[in-house]
Amino acid sequence: MSEGAPVWGLVGALAAFPRRLAAREVARRGGRLQRGVARGTSHVVFGRRLLERRDDAGVAARVAAARRTGRALVSENGFLRALGLMAPAAGDLSQATLAAQARLAPDDLELLRLFDAFDAAEEPYGFRDLILARKYAALLAGGASWGAVARSVRHACRRSLPATALHVDAARGVLAREAARSSELDGQYLLELGAAAAPDDLFAAAEAAEADGRLEAAAGLYARCLALDPGDAAAAFNRANCLRACGQSAEAERDYARALQLDPGFVEAWFNLAGLVRARGRAGAARAYLGRAIAADPGYADAIYNLATLEFEAGDLTAAARWWRRYLELDSDSDWARTAARGLRFVATGAAPGG
Repeated sequence: MSEGAPVWGLVGALAAFPRRLAAREVARRGGRLQRGVARGTSHVVFGRRLLERRDDAGVAARVAAARRTGRALVSENGFLRALGLMAPAAGDLSQATLAAQARLAPDDLELLRLFDAFDAAEEPYGFRDLILARKYAALLAGGASWGAVARSVRHACRRSLPATALHVDAARGVLAREAARSSELDGQYLLELGAAAAPDDLFAAAEAAEADGRLEAAAGLYARCLALDPGDAAAAFNRANCLRACGQSAEAERDYARALQLDPGFVEAWFNLAGLVRARGRAGAARAYLGRAIAADPGYADAIYNLATLEFEAGDLTAAARWWRRYLELDSDSDWARTAARGLRFVATGAAPGG
């Protein structure tokens, strides 16, 4: 991957085509597509099939968590347009203008945008988008949730929606009214996870189980992902996290190692593996793994702090002081920063770092 090339983090499965095909196209352009949001991620892509596996609150929480990272949030169509696989949409309206003219709450508009309820995947928006935004605002005012709208639109022909009368049915969601009868816009959402399930469907189900705290079930689903796609480092990493939380440390260590064999630059896997082996009494291995994490991401403050602590515990005060100083270059105003400063004072004057 070339320096400065985008790293796309995928949240939810793509609806347009399998992830492996998208990954191939991204790689052809010098970038990288990975599951989830890691430290090296530059853009977060929301696959539309996330709507099939999470309720409105769960989806909104994933969006909010990604937004807090400061990374660019991209819809599936926006991702395809960035790869040159979809023609760009034309328009001259900003997102703020669209929200104001349609009287659509900015948060609802952003969620609808991320799940491709508009022709444009981002600003500038066009006149058709304004018509759609006004229809969506009316549906929301009538009692529909943004998620009901997004799920319904996903299964509809959006090109025809500006000319279609829409209404909210309490039992069946958003419907299109045609003359004297109504028809559903949306189809069957929940997919069966039988033997022929695709890796993306299994991964989404595993993420949902993990989020619900059903960690053993999630670990089993991640294992099925790996059986279908042995090169999926994210599935191995997530399975390791679940196994570690369930107390299955030896198997978790094997899956962290598998993730790192597949992706030696997987910083979070080095960090979590270091924490696991430290808890198992192997401080030397933990120091080595933290060193690998820092080599891959020199600004990884958590890894730097933990390595300083391990060096201090090992009695190498010079190394501990070096890492504490480096940590303070990244963080000067937290509890950890104050502990690091006390550690430096200890090295210089003999005052214990925890005192």
